[in-house]
Amino acid sequence: MANVKFGYTPTHPGEVLKDEIEYRKISQRKLAEQMGISYKVLNDLLNGRRSLTIATAMMFEAALDVPADSLMKLQLKYNMQQTASDKSFMERLSQIRKYAALL
Repeated sequence: MANVKFGYTPTHPGEVLKDEIEYRKISQRKLAEQMGISYKVLNDLLNGRRSLTIATAMMFEAALDVPADSLMKLQLKYNMQQTASDKSFMERLSQIRKYAALL
């Protein structure tokens, strides 16, 4: 299996959501309250300091009508890019591939 390479920098779903919230002029505090999450959790999500979960993606879909599956795809691509840029982990994968080739 070839190494995963990206020709672009994946976007954290929080960036998309933050743009949408700003465009709609929605208060982060009000949205957090409506969604039943703390302001800190919402702010961390919007600023890429926290990963989106299926539950939070579905909450955003209910609150903003942004498809949860699209948000989760962004999160997956972001996570894969972050992991692929971890040199230590990539070396570990290389070792696993070497051992697997001997099986």
